[in-house]
Amino acid sequence: MSEPRIRVAALIRRGDDLLLIRHAKLGRSYWLLPGGGVEEGESMHEALLRELDEECSLRSVRLEGPIAIAESIAPASEWPRKHVVHLIFSGTVADDQFSGITSEDATVRGHQLVPIADLASFDLRPPIHRFLERWTPGDPFVHLGQLWAR
Repeated sequence: MSEPRIRVAALIRRGDDLLLIRHAKLGRSYWLLPGGGVEEGESMHEALLRELDEECSLRSVRLEGPIAIAESIAPASEWPRKHVVHLIFSGTVADDQFSGITSEDATVRGHQLVPIADLASFDLRPPIHRFLERWTPGDPFVHLGQLWAR
C-alpha cells in the first residue's frame, strides 16, 4: 500500500444546492466535493485554495474548519491499493463566482450545483451523502469513519 494521501475538500453551498465536480479516471466517472491533494510544504488551507482555483476558478473563498474527516482505504484485493484521508472544510463564495466556473484540471469533466435533496442519485466519492444532507453551519466537527466506494 502506498503512503496515505491527504485530500482537502470544500463543502460549498448556494442556497439549497451544493457544488460538486465530476471526475473521470480509468474509464469511470464519479462526483466529488471540489478539492485535491496537499503537496509537500503546503498547508491544508493553501492546498484547498489552490485546488479550488485550479478545479473551479474560484479565487475568493472563505474557508472554515475542518468540519469533518473521513478515510477511503481500498480493500486488499485492489491494486494499486489506495488510502486517502479526506479533510472537509466549509467554503463560502460570492454568488457571482458561480457563473464563471472553469477548470485547468484534465480529470475534471464538469461542475454542477446539485440540489441537496437529489444527492442520493449521485455516485459521490467518498459516499458522504447523509453528512452533506444534514450538515448545517455551526455543527461540531465529525469523524465519518472509513468509507470506500468502488
